[in-house]
Amino acid sequence: MSDEIAYCVRTAINQYLEQLDGEEPRNVYAMVMERIEHTLLDCMMGHSQQNQSKTAARLGISRATLRKKLIEHDLLG
Repeated sequence: MSDEIAYCVRTAINQYLEQLDGEEPRNVYAMVMERIEHTLLDCMMGHSQQNQSKTAARLGISRATLRKKLIEHDLLG
C-alpha cells in the first residue's frame, strides 16, 4: 500500500512540474506537505466518523496534536 501512495505522490509531483512549462518551481516542499497533510487529515476524520480520538490513534499522534492540525487546516466543523 505505501508503494501505491508513493506512486500517486510521484505522479502528481511530476505532473505539477511538467505544467510549470519551464517556470522555476518555488516552495514545493511546503506546498506538497500542506496539501498531503490536509488531505490525510480530512480522509482519516471521514473514515472515523469525525471521531478525533480514533483518528489520532490511527495516525499515531496525540489527540492534542490532531486538534491543533485540524484547526490549522480549518477542518473542524
